[in-house]
Amino acid sequence: MRTKIENSFIAISPAKIGMGFAWLGVLIYASSNSIATLLVDIGSNSPVAGGRNAITFTNLLFLSSLISIVPMVVLFRKDWTGANLRHLNRRDWGLLTLSAFLSSALTPGLFFYALEHSSVTSVLLISRIEPPLFLLAAGLFLKEQIKPRVFLAAIIALCGAMLMISMRDPDSHGVFGAGEIAAAAGALSYITSAIFARKALRCVPMGIFSIYRATIGTLIYFLLISALQGPQQFQDIFSPVLLKWIWVYAIIVVIIGQLSWFMALKYARSDDMSLATSFSPLAGIIFAMLLLAENPGPAFVPGGALILLAICVGRMNGTISGRLQRIGRSLGNGWQMRPTCAPGDIAQVLVPVAAFNRMPRQAYTGSY
Repeated sequence: MRTKIENSFIAISPAKIGMGFAWLGVLIYASSNSIATLLVDIGSNSPVAGGRNAITFTNLLFLSSLISIVPMVVLFRKDWTGANLRHLNRRDWGLLTLSAFLSSALTPGLFFYALEHSSVTSVLLISRIEPPLFLLAAGLFLKEQIKPRVFLAAIIALCGAMLMISMRDPDSHGVFGAGEIAAAAGALSYITSAIFARKALRCVPMGIFSIYRATIGTLIYFLLISALQGPQQFQDIFSPVLLKWIWVYAIIVVIIGQLSWFMALKYARSDDMSLATSFSPLAGIIFAMLLLAENPGPAFVPGGALILLAICVGRMNGTISGRLQRIGRSLGNGWQMRPTCAPGDIAQVLVPVAAFNRMPRQAYTGSY
């Protein structure tokens, strides 16, 4: 006979399991910036020969990008069939390559540069410009309908972030400098990559998209850094201290983070994912406070209150929306069940993690 504990586990619905994975993935992604910065600080305290820091943002991005390809291959290998590849034309490969450059090379490179020249809190707050701009870009280029309530929520959250930035101590990265400019540029690059990804995913299986984007993006990043700064930037890539600590980032962020998000995409409901990802900016700031002892400034409470207000505004009528989505699913209209959160609601993960939170479901024909 089954015990009460066994029965309780069996009684858990797949949607609840997916919701748990969504919250786990969001918390991991929210901590990724702080973890990366903490590892760089550890490397600076353990220099290699010549006094160099082997755990640089450049090396972290390159190695973690390579590691991220492994779980993608395991999850999406069934998509790489001859029939799927023959279905792609030159335009598809062009969109894939452009998306790889933007999302797996330029965007994470800009955010790593921002972290190197600013604080995690500043980077997270500056990236709040992305949700409203993405909604506008989606309406302009993808002809998607913009819900006034969702757009208002994005503006309120942006106001909360700007309030926190404006009242920060100038001695704690309060001045709008090179790091903040790079973070804003990274957000714009992320929007552009998301638009191209949406176009590419209309006809490209997600497995081909994710693996190709990560692989080609990593190669482009390596060639770009080598051309601009010289190949010596990667001379410590196999140093023991880097190989020791990269697994902390790889296991927590790359492997567990990706697997959690993929499971959330498979089982979680759209409104549960939207709620979880809405707390990402606040979670990222809290992780920066706990792991890096960063001070968000005196406007943390009023600014955080505005972000919470934005979450409430964005969640209005969520029950009605959920019912409509369930009706859509019963009619076989799978696209209506895609997660409704904006890409920037997830903390800017500084590896090409395949967080397809706006992927149209019918674009994925494989299994994961």
